[in-house]
Amino acid sequence: MNELDNTFAEIAKIIRKARDNAYRKVNEELILMYQRVGQFLSEQLKEANYGDSYIDSIAEYIQNQFPGIKGFNRRGLYRMKQFYETYAEDEKVSALLTQLSWTNHLLIMSGSKSDEEREFYMRLAIKERYSSRQLERQMDSGYYERYMLSKSKLLPEPLRLEQNPFLDQYVVEFLDLPDTFHENDFRRALVKGMRDFILELGKDFTFIGEEYPILVGSEDYRIDLLFFHRSLRCLVPIELKVGKFKPEYVSKMDFYLEGLDRQIKKPDENPSVGLLLCAAKNDEVVEYAMSRTLSPMMVAQYQLQLPDKEILRKKLQELSNLPEIEENTGGSENAC
Repeated sequence: MNELDNTFAEIAKIIRKARDNAYRKVNEELILMYQRVGQFLSEQLKEANYGDSYIDSIAEYIQNQFPGIKGFNRRGLYRMKQFYETYAEDEKVSALLTQLSWTNHLLIMSGSKSDEEREFYMRLAIKERYSSRQLERQMDSGYYERYMLSKSKLLPEPLRLEQNPFLDQYVVEFLDLPDTFHENDFRRALVKGMRDFILELGKDFTFIGEEYPILVGSEDYRIDLLFFHRSLRCLVPIELKVGKFKPEYVSKMDFYLEGLDRQIKKPDENPSVGLLLCAAKNDEVVEYAMSRTLSPMMVAQYQLQLPDKEILRKKLQELSNLPEIEENTGGSENAC
């Protein structure tokens, strides 16, 4: 029966692959059609003194030619025109356009304030294979601003990636927690909402378990949450703190990282990276606490409600207006 199951699984794999390829091809043709229609409208409106009545006439004509066709009303045609004009001069993203659904394109165009933000969300949605609901949540949570504010937090070698997978602030608005709660409540709520938590962390994080045991000197120690990161190829223990960051948390995470690397880490994997997730933190206190540790770990804070995107944008603007300084390649490589 197992052999039959394996054979059936192979057939299902072939069908899924063909179905996915067909969907991608249909989506590619759809996006190219919208782009060409948008180009036609843009050029026509530039060459002649047509107004809204021109677009209305085209919408009516299309409905007569293709009864029941969706998306080609006045609003839809203006969106196609906007789509073409938004990316007409942007060669960097031309190869990305057909890899996204039309719904995701509309979300990105309406919710982004700059070319850089649009490109960021396009690449993120493609890499993480976001549905429209997932992309909308990330944009509502100010993911771009939070990521850009976290860019300076570097991982130590040899774990450094082109994009740091850790954020300085995590938003966990999906948790149904009371006004007052304990760390056990926090942990259980995250496990219950693991699908949404993985969306916030990034899909390269694979959940291993909660209260993960480490046995040292005949004593049992438990890590709140343990993950594996596929790109970093390392274990990622997460310790949850419902209060403000305290320096003593660093030594405890050091202990867990040592235990994981000695007992659990496989020979071909990189050293474990710890994440301390606190309700609040003072960056200067964090820097002092981690200045002498050699263990790779990050300290981030969590927020239980969606952040005010305008506040995040102002912080990002303030950061971008700071004078550039030479990167310091010496000193501690620990991120905080």
